[in-house]
Amino acid sequence: MGGDGRGILGFRRSAAVVAAAVAVHLIAAAASAAAFFEPFNVSYDHRALLVGGERRMLIAAGIHYPRATPDMWPGLIAKSKEGGADVIQTYVFWNGHEPIRGQYNFEGRYDLVKFVKLVAEQGLYLHLRIGPYVCAEWNFGGLPVWLRDIPGIEFRTDNAPFKDEMQRFVKKVVDMMKQEMLFSWQGGPIILVQYGQGGKAYVKWAAEMAIGLSAGVPWVMCKQTDAPENIIDACNGFYCDGFKPNNYRKPVLWTEDWNGWYASWGGRLPHRPVRDNAFAVARFFQRGGCFQNYYMFFGGTNFGRTSGGPNQITSYEYDAPIDEYGLLSQPKWGHLKDLHAAIKLCEPALTVVDSGPQYVKLGSMQEAHIYANEQVDPNRSVSGNVSICSAFLANIDEHKSVSVRIFGKNFDLPPWSVSILPDCQNVAFNTAKVGTQLSIKTVESGSPSYSTASAPGFLLLDGKDLHISKTWSILKEPIGAWGNNSFTTQGILEHLNVTKDVSDYLWYITRVNISDEDVAFWDEKGASPFITINKTRDVVRIFVNGHLSGSKVGHWVSVEQPVQLVEGYNELAILTETVGLQNYGAFLEKDGAGIRGQIKLTGLKDGELDLSNFLWTYQVGLMGEYSKLYDPKEQENVGWTDLQVDNISSGFTWYKTLFDAPEGNDPVALDLGSMGKGQAWVNGHGIGRYWSLIAPQSGCSESCDYRGAYNENKCTTNCGLPTQSWYHIPREWLQDFDNLLVLFEETGGDPLKISLKTHSTKTICAEVAENHYPPLSAWSHPDVINGIISINKVAPEVHLRCDEGHVISSITFASYGTPNGSCQKFSRGNCHAPSSLSVVTKACQGRNNCRIGVSNDIFGDPCRGTLKTLAVEAECLSPDFATEKLRDAL
Repeated sequence: MGGDGRGILGFRRSAAVVAAAVAVHLIAAAASAAAFFEPFNVSYDHRALLVGGERRMLIAAGIHYPRATPDMWPGLIAKSKEGGADVIQTYVFWNGHEPIRGQYNFEGRYDLVKFVKLVAEQGLYLHLRIGPYVCAEWNFGGLPVWLRDIPGIEFRTDNAPFKDEMQRFVKKVVDMMKQEMLFSWQGGPIILVQYGQGGKAYVKWAAEMAIGLSAGVPWVMCKQTDAPENIIDACNGFYCDGFKPNNYRKPVLWTEDWNGWYASWGGRLPHRPVRDNAFAVARFFQRGGCFQNYYMFFGGTNFGRTSGGPNQITSYEYDAPIDEYGLLSQPKWGHLKDLHAAIKLCEPALTVVDSGPQYVKLGSMQEAHIYANEQVDPNRSVSGNVSICSAFLANIDEHKSVSVRIFGKNFDLPPWSVSILPDCQNVAFNTAKVGTQLSIKTVESGSPSYSTASAPGFLLLDGKDLHISKTWSILKEPIGAWGNNSFTTQGILEHLNVTKDVSDYLWYITRVNISDEDVAFWDEKGASPFITINKTRDVVRIFVNGHLSGSKVGHWVSVEQPVQLVEGYNELAILTETVGLQNYGAFLEKDGAGIRGQIKLTGLKDGELDLSNFLWTYQVGLMGEYSKLYDPKEQENVGWTDLQVDNISSGFTWYKTLFDAPEGNDPVALDLGSMGKGQAWVNGHGIGRYWSLIAPQSGCSESCDYRGAYNENKCTTNCGLPTQSWYHIPREWLQDFDNLLVLFEETGGDPLKISLKTHSTKTICAEVAENHYPPLSAWSHPDVINGIISINKVAPEVHLRCDEGHVISSITFASYGTPNGSCQKFSRGNCHAPSSLSVVTKACQGRNNCRIGVSNDIFGDPCRGTLKTLAVEAECLSPDFATEKLRDAL
């Protein structure tokens, strides 16, 4: 707009003409911005959110825009929509948007406006969680570290300095959304906004502040039982079906459905069975919920240094329905998609009831909730004045299947399951009966991107792994002070007060004079002196005279490290490292990092020496960071040397190589399992920290029982393997040739074994019995709606689907009858239809997706009187590889 203004002034047009032109421009811009929806209001009553005046049952998909790249956003939003989401939920990350006080960043991965508009373009709503504290396993919980430097500040309390800063940022975001016409009443997608919890006085103030910003949509708080009357308090957790807000006039919202969990370096990988997740969601809507959000529907990647602490890994996979790379995780995505479709079929009934559902006790641990426009007799088939009726039948017994009778019919309920009857007659979905495909991806053991099968452990090693390069350059990182920006002062300073979190690393350097008497004492006793530190976090490394003496990893742990000292002056260099700042808990502003308490030298002839009040030199960060060794524009200024074979496994070393991008469009993964600990950059973009810590050998089970209450330690996987070895490189950051890969390696590794590969679904399997419920899409077929065809006469289907851009190259197993085994272990049973392979091959081979009816009409009846099942296993390839494979076969 500035360009237009200069042109007008250049022609010296009248002020009236200028004003008119500007007005036209603003009106046009506003009309363009408001083109997503007809403006609508959002409010609520005790039963539901009112969107445009109508009660809605809403499914939300959690996506954090900075954990993906802008090129990924449209696909992630589209897959969420296809999976049944009505709403996208995201946090706003204050420290990403305001890394320096008063200097804002709303570009690239932090282009919030672009993300919101992409959501709107696909016809979805948005739940904007401004925070400004977000937790989210994000560095410092999303709060800028510079807040700590404001005198007298205390976070998330009735504290004037914090409230001033918090209000300024929240107001900026709200005003930005208004300016871009993105609230619902402006024709935008934003239907809810949210801020974080805190103390009672702070919450009261924050509520008044939020309402005063005139966002024009409801405000939400999670986990805040004393939320003010005009703020909706909401639930977070693995289960929220028993949650009630603090006021009857508020609806029941589930803002964080933890459909997975995060992982920490050296830990196992959490896995939540989809049967249990579906059970939790169905129970929530069964018992009166109206808004449910998956945290996360897509987890993504903690690029750069954004992962939270302590010690959370770079992958934020979160066992989500869409994996870190943007691919569907099956059966989780497909089973939840069917659940959402079933809930949507019940929406007319769920919203028509005003005073609560009709409750029917079906057994000691079985119950039904009926939603209808009139009271129904649960002992009879629904008829008469009941034109709208849906029912949820629950069996909360963890062990037994039960047959219950209601509406004049018998219904079999597996343990820990809910059956959904959109018409109070026919089962559209049961949470424990999974009919969607299982996908097995080409991932290496140790990657967080694994199959989400109920029996985890399906991992494929792709034989096409290639070492990324045989030619590497290196540069040694100095130990201790390296630049003229170091400084010397007396005493021990707190890590974050010095670094301001511009780097993970802080050097503490001093000199210690050792007498000949001490050396003789150690020789005589056969002993060594020790460096002791009261407390330190997350990693500390102790160097004496340029040589590493030892390291310690932990959260505020004590250190007692033997050292080798020589007569005379010895340089002691202590490196403290952060691996993600604490992102949860009270008093974050006081948590800090580095060293707490005293540093002593013990074991001297005359006792110990307190080094705490010595003169210490402080050096922030690494020379390589300061010199931007990872930046393609800075390579001419760096004195790289060729890597020699005898110097491969070397700590405190920078490594550099060039590589070409893999062909095609599949996501790209980098295997850093041969390295130790450090950070990685591709073409100047930080792909994150890496650390090859091994998970415990024990604590994982071969099978996972979905039944019973879930917690993050149930159904873990990956025992005895690196917590993470594969790292996502977004395609958006790659060029066809000569991509620059730079690593900083702290402990030593072998870069010659680093490999690069594409990530894709390799094998897909499905197994559906002929008595499975019909496809959910059949309920919307005109013939079913008009009563021409009864829904219970529609045959179930097997659906198969490869990744976008891939096709089903071959059918490796197909049997309609009584097949045995499971995916990759299928075998024919005593009953088998001879046409099985030919029917499935004709329907599916060469296509991206296909569906096959599971009935005798399709395959013939190979064994009368026997319940039959169709089991299929297929391979997926890109079209070029599929053609090549077919050519080779011929």
